[in-house]
Amino acid sequence: METGSARTGESAPGEPVWTGLPPGLLRMRRLLLVVWLGLLTVAVGLLLALFAGPGWAAFALLPLALTVWGWHVLERNWRSWRYAERADDLLISRGVLWREETVVPYGRMQLVEVTSGPLERHFGLAGVQLHTAAAATDARIPGLDPAEAERLRDRLTELGEARSAGL
Repeated sequence: METGSARTGESAPGEPVWTGLPPGLLRMRRLLLVVWLGLLTVAVGLLLALFAGPGWAAFALLPLALTVWGWHVLERNWRSWRYAERADDLLISRGVLWREETVVPYGRMQLVEVTSGPLERHFGLAGVQLHTAAAATDARIPGLDPAEAERLRDRLTELGEARSAGL
């Protein structure tokens, strides 16, 4: 099984080298899924048992089934995220049913920032947010290792400055 942070080799000349997201993002999302839907399962079971009778408490299995389904959906979503640094732009690809690929030219980047909320910091994760002149083309890469996020920010900033100076 390939880890999410491993770079995939070039499949053909000129094809980008894709990098997946680290497994820490998947672990964080799965923990949130289990915590929230686990609490919902217990609450629904207790409330139905108290107010409608013990037979109705079986409906608490619905959030539990949703947890099992969500476990697999989260992995498919995590596997769909990847990015590639090319000579003139950054590619970001994501999506399972509806694939979305964003191309951000280095010369169009206005701001590259690393973000990390309290939960992300707890799991040792950070995201890279890219801002361009057109708000519709803003892009982000979530759940990176902080060192990789900072490396990517520095590289993109350097390439962006070099490309915009040549305009």
